[in-house]
Amino acid sequence: QVQLVESGGGSVQTGESLRLSCTISGMPRDHTWVMGWFRQAGRREREFVAAINANGNIYDVDSLKGRFTISRDNAKNTIYLQMNGLLPEDTALYVCAAATTTYVYAPPSTYRYWGLGTQVSVSS
Repeated sequence: QVQLVESGGGSVQTGESLRLSCTISGMPRDHTWVMGWFRQAGRREREFVAAINANGNIYDVDSLKGRFTISRDNAKNTIYLQMNGLLPEDTALYVCAAATTTYVYAPPSTYRYWGLGTQVSVSS
């Protein structure tokens, strides 16, 4: 059974940093996969943040470049999201997801496995 577990969320003030982690378990060894971060604030639509495949290819949104960086440790089956210069509008539930594909630009509908998320709250 595939499981994704996020950690690292918390409450911070504007300008501070957080590093989120997501560890995947139960994925068959012969599967290659893309892992990504999404976020959802309140009742707003879920928003794609960034994705990374096993080769380290990255797809991230232009609006977050320079502040958010995704990385991956294949040996630990873990991805990270380094978030710097946090703003109140970054407040959201950050959710990790995995798709059994090597295509880093895979649409959200491709992601089959989802974690429960970790809450990030940024106060002004």
